[in-house]
Amino acid sequence: MSGIGRRVVITGMGVVSSLGNTPEELYANLAAGRSGVREMPEWGGTPLKLAAPVILPEGMEKTIPRIFRRAMGRVGMYSALAARSAVEDAGLAADFLESGKCGCVIGSTMGGSGSIAETFRLLLSGRGEEIPATQFFKCVSHTAAFNAANLLRICGVVESPSAACASGLQAMGLARDLIARGTQEAVVCGGAEELSPEVNASFDLIYASVNSTAGEGAAGRRVACPFDAARCGLVCGDGAGILVLESLDHALARGAKIYGEVIGFATCGCGSTLSQSDASAILRCLELVCRDAGIAPAQVDYISAHATATIQGDREEAAALRSFFGEGVPVSSLKGHLGHTLGASGTIELIASLLMMERSELLPTLNLQQIAEECSGVNLLREMQRREIGIFLKNCFAFGGINATLLCSKFKNKNG
Repeated sequence: MSGIGRRVVITGMGVVSSLGNTPEELYANLAAGRSGVREMPEWGGTPLKLAAPVILPEGMEKTIPRIFRRAMGRVGMYSALAARSAVEDAGLAADFLESGKCGCVIGSTMGGSGSIAETFRLLLSGRGEEIPATQFFKCVSHTAAFNAANLLRICGVVESPSAACASGLQAMGLARDLIARGTQEAVVCGGAEELSPEVNASFDLIYASVNSTAGEGAAGRRVACPFDAARCGLVCGDGAGILVLESLDHALARGAKIYGEVIGFATCGCGSTLSQSDASAILRCLELVCRDAGIAPAQVDYISAHATATIQGDREEAAALRSFFGEGVPVSSLKGHLGHTLGASGTIELIASLLMMERSELLPTLNLQQIAEECSGVNLLREMQRREIGIFLKNCFAFGGINATLLCSKFKNKNG
């Protein structure tokens, strides 16, 4: 592991998504080829907008005590619910969470976007006195991190990377480093995001969204189709994907279930672009992550692509994958199922990839019917495939030219 220090393993997973609020429910819906994309009449306007929203079961919000819930917008709530599930899955004891040996690193694109919009609506309409005293805590960029940490009484390092669609993977990279260097024994980490019409409109304005490119016909068309010749933009989604990372020695000492090992992480900038992916920068990130893990490209068994169904983004990622891996490694994107969950996408999709590795099966890209010529030369999956996975790679690419990649392997003990 490039000499960084202690081995780091994954011992817990929690998820909130448009296709389920447990890893098992999420995976079952993904494997069944279901999509969380639906029309959003509540956003108003014509034509109807499309998105992939979380639908929480009735009463789930109130499982969070009001003393914590009152400071949570939707992104804070999604983060806290998924973090609590991940900690329960990992079996971490309350006294350990409070010991200072456990940290919390959770990122999002901009904090509580819906809460921010609500605040300005009240201010601009002259109703500022109606703003709740806790509104600030719902809005801030680190709301997903501190709300989860407070609910779980985590007293170690608390951090909140904000790098748009790379936020979740950057959180995992930071958590891995904290553990590998001995600063923490475990870290609750990942990404969270909430849907709002304001964030959706920002993608419309730069013609990256299916709502802006498909126009009035969007609701009746095949949408959210990564790598497809007919792709016409992304569909926004929301949710949270939270994992527990832990030092191997600590996990073994308490007999924890180990889902996999984090063997490599890399993040880098492009240096020139605001909103367009760049194949050369992606390629550099792929080289860095394999160097960090000390593996060759041929050792990777599966790639969970970022692939949001934008014209340039899919093209540039495919070009980098083709150049670095060739046609041998199976590749798929889960954006057709889940939409693009922005800061949560990396970790929600990584949880799905861990379950693929556990089950020895690869999920295909939903809605991929005709592979675009510029995305050819890559082994793009259109049907489920049975295959042993020893190592997989997760890609995330964000506005501002930020790239992040993470490598996970099936756990083997020191004698394995």
